[in-house]
Amino acid sequence: MPYVQRDFAGQVVALFSTTGPGHQEELPSGHPDLASLTGSGEFTRLDAELIRVIEDVVDVLIDRGLLRLTDLPAEAQRKLMTRKGARARLRHGLDLLGPDDVI
Repeated sequence: MPYVQRDFAGQVVALFSTTGPGHQEELPSGHPDLASLTGSGEFTRLDAELIRVIEDVVDVLIDRGLLRLTDLPAEAQRKLMTRKGARARLRHGLDLLGPDDVI
């Protein structure tokens, strides 16, 4: 949990990993008062978008023969394959009708 420093209006203006003069108050991660500094909602969205871009770049590199999946560390391989599987399940899970089904 970070220690925070507040300004004269009570707004959090700085985060610290340890307590010290002017920053003795400890707040739990995810506390609303931390949102102004961490921008958690916006950064979470941006991170998710960037992850998707990185996945697509890796796919292009593999498709063009510039990279092999096995060139990556085992943990990176596992994470990429897990995400690919989840995306495939989501994509197929939304297909309510099979190719031969008629409404």
